[in-house]
Order: sequence, then structure tokens, then C-alpha cells
Amino acid sequence: MSKMTTRIKEYRAKNNMKQEELAQLIGVRRETIGHLENGKYNPSLKIAMDIAKVFMVSVEELFQFMDN
Repeated sequence: MSKMTTRIKEYRAKNNMKQEELAQLIGVRRETIGHLENGKYNPSLKIAMDIAKVFMVSVEELFQFMDN
């Protein structure tokens, strides 16, 4: 079984950005960003692409699947 990991928190820190700011930029609630960062929620393709666009990186740079 694969587990998805994310680097959203790392990129937010590099850009001195709060969860609320990122959420507003992509049109979701702050809780959604928290759930994504904690691995409790897998993003839709649109959300993943929107976040990648904010940080100017590829979706693959932000989200990876790790085998258990």
C-alpha cells in the first residue's frame, strides 16, 4: 500500500506563508491545507495543480507516494 507525502509545509515555510494565506490563494478552507499537510486528505488534481502553481513547482515536487 502506498502512502502520499507532501512538501506543502516546507514550501510554505520557504515563502513565509501561513496556511490561511495559501488557502485563500487557491480557494479552500485553512483546515483543508492542514489536512493535506498532515496526510489526512488527498487533494483533487485541481487543488494539487493550484498549489503547485502558487509555489511555481511541479505537482510531483509537492506530492510523492511512498511504499510502506
